[in-house]
Amino acid sequence: MAPRELDPLLPQNEPAPEISGYGTKSYTSHLASPRQDAPPAYESASEDEDNVESQSVAQRALSSLAGIFTVVVFFAFIALMLSPTSPTDMQPRPPAPPGHNKIEERVERILRDTPLFDGHNDLAILIRGAYKNKIHDSAFKKGFEDGGLYGDVDLPRLRKGRAGGAFWSAFVVCPENASDDFSDAEYSGAVAHTLSQIDLLHRLQAQYPDDFTPAGSGVEDALKQFHKSKSMLSPISIEGLHQIPQSAPLSTLRLYYLLGVRAATLTWNCHNAFADAALIWNVNETVVAPYHRGGLTSAGREVITEMNRLGMLVDLSHTSYWTQKAVLSNGTSAAPVIYSHSSAFTLCQHPRNVHDDILELVKETKSLVMVNFSPGFISCSPPADSSQLPDFDEKNNTVHQVARHIVYIGEKIGYDYVGLGSDFDGMGDLTPRGLEGVDKYPNLIAELLVMGVSDEDARKVAGENLLRVWRKAEEVSARLQKEDHEGEDDVHGYDL
Repeated sequence: MAPRELDPLLPQNEPAPEISGYGTKSYTSHLASPRQDAPPAYESASEDEDNVESQSVAQRALSSLAGIFTVVVFFAFIALMLSPTSPTDMQPRPPAPPGHNKIEERVERILRDTPLFDGHNDLAILIRGAYKNKIHDSAFKKGFEDGGLYGDVDLPRLRKGRAGGAFWSAFVVCPENASDDFSDAEYSGAVAHTLSQIDLLHRLQAQYPDDFTPAGSGVEDALKQFHKSKSMLSPISIEGLHQIPQSAPLSTLRLYYLLGVRAATLTWNCHNAFADAALIWNVNETVVAPYHRGGLTSAGREVITEMNRLGMLVDLSHTSYWTQKAVLSNGTSAAPVIYSHSSAFTLCQHPRNVHDDILELVKETKSLVMVNFSPGFISCSPPADSSQLPDFDEKNNTVHQVARHIVYIGEKIGYDYVGLGSDFDGMGDLTPRGLEGVDKYPNLIAELLVMGVSDEDARKVAGENLLRVWRKAEEVSARLQKEDHEGEDDVHGYDL
């Protein structure tokens, strides 16, 4: 099987200690203790003879009083029925809507009106690895259409989970020497595989047009199709600028945009010619990347400018702390940016997660962090030092823990700046309990409501925030295209 984007953390031989706190004393008090999965058991009362006797006396007295009270109420009721009343007085109160206050009813209303819009889904790389991109073969077709496809995603589960859309990732792994060799010779294979994955997503959308909107749809057109037929919004994303060549980055981005790519992560788990990564991946291991070039190169700034002009979202998941700071500061990006699948560093000290000071920059730029469900990024114990990866904590690998990350970010910077970025089909075989696949999305919305998140804020998290950022990117693009022409690559060779 071709390599997939797997969680770099594996459980250790000894279970990691349970996370008992939120890492900050100022965090909201009503979330300060882990949820109990069952109500506490009641203790049995003492039953010695004296207590039994005293209880019997009390019960006999109460029975006598109850009998007297019943007689009084009966005659009062007869008197009321015989007294003259107006028709208005006799009108019964209208019943409350069925299930009005039930969590499941609130979840249903939220997902009926708002597309649940996931920032990151890795279905395409699973199809490549498990089914060799053969979407017409029965091995894939039956499982995808009828349910039971290997992995986290198929059509019945998407429908059951009320999925409203996703950025479908045309992910490919970094070349072997990607962090050191930025030559076209090293990167050409990644570009070819990217085109193959984009083609796969187009073919999948064409095969199931009632389920997927075309990748090239603008946000309003895609939203209209969702409300008309519940077709899922289906823009494409790429996951790292190792997927564009150093020699022609801007022209390649423009062609990707024409093919429906609407978001690009600046790095995957390798440095590239444009930005620095949080992690360095190779076949044998994934390690924490040390400080490299200050985060963003001059070529990277040019790429962001062109992405803004195109209306392509800048995605900071997988990037280093310094890359994030460079992009979110000093107006580097004219449009809000996204983290398509990252979580809160304070709750899980993993370099893939977002630090508190960066969260403040997210708020300032009206950007968006979409919380990753991948277990190693939501449930971990602190590493010995920042050069090491944290230990995975299996005990807290739950839907509640994912919700904690969402609520932490929402309470810290506001619910306008947090969303969902599942990483389904990209996290390996281990998924959070209660979020085993796309059919479980409603569990997470319900958990947020149980934790006190309002329906309005839950709608924002489910999809409204991502729609807002996408709309803003299109607005910025329209303005920039009126003001200036496209960026042009410095080409070499073929001199006359």
